[in-house]
Amino acid sequence: MHADLLFTGGPVLTLEGPTVTAVAVTGDRITAVGAAARDLTGPRTEVVDLAGRLLLPGFQDAHLHPVPAGLELAQCDLTGARTAEETVRAVRAYADAHPHREWITGGGWSMEAFEGGTPTKESLDAVVPDRPVYLPNRDHHGAWANSRALQLAGVTRDTPDPADGRFERDASGEPTGMLQEGAMRYVGRLAPPATPADRLAALLHAQRHLHALGITAWQDALVGSFVGMEDPSDAYLAAAREGSLTARVVGALWWDRARGAEQIPELVERRTALSHGRFRATSVKLMLDGVAENGSAALLDPYLDTCGCATANRGTSFIDPARLPAYVTELDALGFQCHFHALGDRAVRDALDAVEAAREANGPSDTRPHLAHLQVVHPDDVPRFARLGATANIQPLWAAHEPQMDELTIPFLGAERATRQYPFGSLLRSGARLAAGSDWPVSSPDPLQGIHVAVNRVTPDGTGPVFLPAERLGLTAAFTAYTAGSAYANHLDDTGSVRVGALADLVVLDRDPYAGPPEEIGATGVTLTYVGGERVHEAPGA
Repeated sequence: MHADLLFTGGPVLTLEGPTVTAVAVTGDRITAVGAAARDLTGPRTEVVDLAGRLLLPGFQDAHLHPVPAGLELAQCDLTGARTAEETVRAVRAYADAHPHREWITGGGWSMEAFEGGTPTKESLDAVVPDRPVYLPNRDHHGAWANSRALQLAGVTRDTPDPADGRFERDASGEPTGMLQEGAMRYVGRLAPPATPADRLAALLHAQRHLHALGITAWQDALVGSFVGMEDPSDAYLAAAREGSLTARVVGALWWDRARGAEQIPELVERRTALSHGRFRATSVKLMLDGVAENGSAALLDPYLDTCGCATANRGTSFIDPARLPAYVTELDALGFQCHFHALGDRAVRDALDAVEAAREANGPSDTRPHLAHLQVVHPDDVPRFARLGATANIQPLWAAHEPQMDELTIPFLGAERATRQYPFGSLLRSGARLAAGSDWPVSSPDPLQGIHVAVNRVTPDGTGPVFLPAERLGLTAAFTAYTAGSAYANHLDDTGSVRVGALADLVVLDRDPYAGPPEEIGATGVTLTYVGGERVHEAPGA
């Protein structure tokens, strides 16, 4: 049988053996690797000349939010603004261009653009005084609102902080317009929801963007509704049923942190109802804590103040740590994968303790729990990942010494604890399996940008000092995290490497990153992307 596709003339990163220079694809599967691939050439075989460019398994993102990302791109997109002035100008420009929009929504602004990471309602009031404005920041753990939005939500100086968040206030006690964590829902629930057609369009727009970056599969880290992030499940089902979902997607069903084990039967029902075609809702997302920049990441020891003294704050546990082991044990017994948001060292320990309890109660399983973000990990917990079979789901693009580190993170962690941030190298050396993701729209979904930071521990533009160089990864280890590692986390065992019998989910880069210096990895682009042997992206001029 002749191959439908033959890739030849360039290096192939198989991840399973020595580099080869030819791969044959028949139907949706790889049918030969190496010299034998050329023997399958026939009159109808499409030959792709790699011309020295690298062929490798398709990238997989193990933690992202493509539907909210797609919706934000269609609204007031602030991801390109770098300063407070640029951000406010962008809000004004969007509002002026959309005079009939009842609300100004969107988001993606950078905390480091504003002093203390907290903009105020007055700057929004100056450009949009007559309509409500609600704009989540880039990490979606906080939002910025104007006076009109606060008025509609009934938020005043007398409104108490919710248990899982807070309203930033000025010296007189007045809300400033910055909403942290659970306080976001006071305003977010009033913003007009997107329509099902909007969500489907956002998903397909995001999918095109991700395919252009070489991403062939992902895990949506929030399938449900949460503080202004709308449930994307109807979009996935519609795309899966109509055949427009070309990626392979795992959905992580949202664990309502205001409830307990009584929601588990509902999750079982949703798993059945929401699994169709290339979409499978087989994971459960448990958000254990927040983020370090606003003091909600859960830490073993207290945060410091600006003078370097211990405070009373150790962050927030959104799910009761005493009950978490029972929840995870029950989910594991039902065959669910547990996908933890665990950013601070106490949240990481709580997640690992829960996985250990599930292992002790249920015995070995193939549920493949994974912990995402891992900004601070206590050294005692690093070897537990391998021992418990818990995957370390890393977001490499964050592991660089950006200004935000100096202004909003390191002073409040302290010098010693700050050295425990994003310990990718330590985790790998301990035997942990690494998966990788972006948390898009929190940060860019471009795997090659993430790989650049994982290898170099500096930003893709080369600014700033090398951040904890002992935690750098080698290029192959970084590629593996974004391919085989994430494929493992996604239970996509027929993907993630170039081998005979595997699904032909493949990407062709515009060069061979191994042939150049590590400092140039971030300049690499994607030329071709295939899912199951079908071309889903071709760069102009490819």
